[in-house]
Amino acid sequence: MDWELLLVIFIVALALGFDFINGFHDAANSVATIVSTRVLTPTQAVIWAAFFNFVAAFGLGVHVANTIGKGIVETSVVDEKLILAALVGAIVWNIITWRLGLPSSSSHALIGGLIGAAVASAGPDVVIREGVQRTSAFIVISPMVGFIAAVFLALAVMRLYARIAPSTAQGVFRRLQLVSAAAYSLGHGANDAQKTMGIIAVLLFTTGHLNGDFHVPTWVILSAQAAIAAGTLMGGWRIVKTMGLRITKLEPSDGFAAEASSAAAILFATQVGIPVSTTQTIAGGIIGVGSTKRLSAVRWGVAINIVIAWVLTIPASAAMAALTFAIVDEF
Repeated sequence: MDWELLLVIFIVALALGFDFINGFHDAANSVATIVSTRVLTPTQAVIWAAFFNFVAAFGLGVHVANTIGKGIVETSVVDEKLILAALVGAIVWNIITWRLGLPSSSSHALIGGLIGAAVASAGPDVVIREGVQRTSAFIVISPMVGFIAAVFLALAVMRLYARIAPSTAQGVFRRLQLVSAAAYSLGHGANDAQKTMGIIAVLLFTTGHLNGDFHVPTWVILSAQAAIAAGTLMGGWRIVKTMGLRITKLEPSDGFAAEASSAAAILFATQVGIPVSTTQTIAGGIIGVGSTKRLSAVRWGVAINIVIAWVLTIPASAAMAALTFAIVDEF
């Protein structure tokens, strides 16, 4: 076995490791609302979320994987060193934000890593501006969609409360939240795991290990979904506290509104091939639900810290990836 093939295998393993960390880092996004409303215990919630993370391998396509693989940087400059640097930059940023308990975007960390490594390798002209602009736009759009949709759903729930006894309504929403949490985890598994699929597929394509045109092999799809599901099973309890408890107090009806609105936004983006931040989307939904009660119900200081992490993610991971590329390139 030659060294080039060994390097490709190592990078594929590292990419799946990133996917595992993605699931671990973002586990709280999938389970925070259903845990904080006490519909499920933390253990039950992560099993529920992980199952639907994996089920996302079937029937939701690979549109986001194609965007990551072909739509962020020119494939002509992609090689083992570039992908390695991109992954290291994204992983380091994910670990930093996990240690700080900040729900930053693994998606944007990976995109930032790709951009930083590509610029360090071949200059800014190899970055596909259209793909980056669409993705960057959704840094704002995805949480806003989650926020607005959650506000409308929460207001509809309030009207329902006027006609039904609160105890009866909460019982209904406890059951509905199982459905909304499943839908959110399905969207999370589909959108986030596909980013790793795209990274692996473009690596295999540019190194000559992918027969024919660019495509995502079945083994890559199943491996990526299994890795993110395993990461979710491990959980990310630091971020559970931030997402589920520190932004605003949630009831089952609130959790349903936040999850259902976020799931709809993420699944739509997945079908049109846009790599959105599931973290940002669910945070927007939670803030939207909290703001329908009263503005003071949202702990805006925590929300502002989360936004700062979002803004820093792409440039920070890009810088780390560029530095990593410079080091790797010396060898």
